[in-house]
Amino acid sequence: MTPSSLAAALKEEAVRLGFDLPGAAPAASPPGIDRFEQWLAEGHAGRMGYLADRAEAYRHPRHVLEGARSILMLGTNYRTAEPVAAKPGEAKVSRYAWGADYHELIRGRLRRLGDFHRRLVPGARVRGVVDTAPLAERQFAQLAGLGWIGKNTLLLSKQFGSWLFLAALLTTEELDYDEPFGRGHCGSCRACLDACPTGALVEPYRLDARRCISYLTIELRERGTHASWVPPEFRGAIGDRLFGCDACQEACPWNRGTPIAAEEALRPRPGMNPVALSELFTLDQREFRSRFRHTPLWRCRRRGIVRNAAVVLGNRPHPAALPALLQGLEDPEPLVRAACAWTLGRYTNSAAQRALQQRLTGESDAEVLAEIAAALQRFT
Repeated sequence: MTPSSLAAALKEEAVRLGFDLPGAAPAASPPGIDRFEQWLAEGHAGRMGYLADRAEAYRHPRHVLEGARSILMLGTNYRTAEPVAAKPGEAKVSRYAWGADYHELIRGRLRRLGDFHRRLVPGARVRGVVDTAPLAERQFAQLAGLGWIGKNTLLLSKQFGSWLFLAALLTTEELDYDEPFGRGHCGSCRACLDACPTGALVEPYRLDARRCISYLTIELRERGTHASWVPPEFRGAIGDRLFGCDACQEACPWNRGTPIAAEEALRPRPGMNPVALSELFTLDQREFRSRFRHTPLWRCRRRGIVRNAAVVLGNRPHPAALPALLQGLEDPEPLVRAACAWTLGRYTNSAAQRALQQRLTGESDAEVLAEIAAALQRFT
C-alpha cells in the first residue's frame, strides 16, 4: 500500500472503531522536548518520578517502538453529561472519571486497529499506547493536526475543546502525514489561568504540577505507595473535589457547546456525579476494589480516595458525616487516620473531641499523632 492509502484506511477504521479525531505525524523527536526537560529540572513534576526516570525515552518514539516511522494520533471525545452540584456530604469527580476506565476502552480499540493494520501490511510492526508510554502525546497530536496546546497545557480542538483522550498507534510503516496545527487560538484569553484554584498555571503554557489539584488528589504519593498526605496550604483549595479538577477546562471558551460523546461506557455511573462521601469510609479493600476497580479512581486506591473524602468533609463540614469520620479515625491506614483527625478538628462537636483524645492514647504513627494534637488545639 502507498503511504497515502494506508493512512486513509487506518483513519477510516479508527473512526469506525469509535475514535473521533485521527491524524498522522512522523515519528521524530517531538517539538518542545527541551522545554519538557527544563520543566523536570525545575521540579515542576513534583513526586511524579516516573517522568524523570524516562526522560531520555521521551526524546524519540523509537524508545516506544523500535524502528517507528509514523504515528497515528487519535482523539476520543469524553464529554457526556454536565456536572451536578455537590451538596453537603458529597464531592465532585473530574468528568473523565465518571464512567469506565478509558484506558481499558481505548486499549481494546487500539488492539483492533493494530490487527487491522497488520492485515493490510503483514510485515508491519505496530504498538498502540494510551497515557502509559513515554510519548509526548499532546505535541504529536499538534504535529498530526488534531489541535493546539492551550494555555492550560492541554490539547485544544476547535470541534471538541479539551474534552479529549489522546492515544497513539505507532507503526514501522510510512504514512501520508497531516499538516501540523500551526497558530493556536487562545489569543489574549486567560480564563484558565484565572480559574485555577491554586495558581498551578504559573504562566501561560506552564503548569506547576505540585500545586495542581489533579496532582494533589491523584498523583501525590511517596515512591512505592498509592497516596500521601496533602500539604496543609493546599487542603482548603481542594474544596469539594474528590478526584481531579476540571476548573481550567470548565472556564475555557472552547469547551462550551462541544458535542456529546456517544460512548455509553463513558457516561456517569450511578453515584459518580457527584459522590456521597460517608459511604466511602465503610468500604474495606475488597468492597472498594469491587466498586472502583475498572474506573480511573482505582489509580490512587482506597487510601487515597478516603483521604480525599476526609479533606472535602474538612472543607465543608457536614454533621451527618461525623460517624463516618469517627470510624475513619480507627482506620487501618495511618494516612486515613491522619486525614480524619485533621477534619475532626473542624467539627465543633464534643464527640469529635472525645474521639481525638481517646485516639491520642492509642496512636503510634508520628504523622497521625501530629494531626491529632493540632486538631485538639482547635478545641481549646
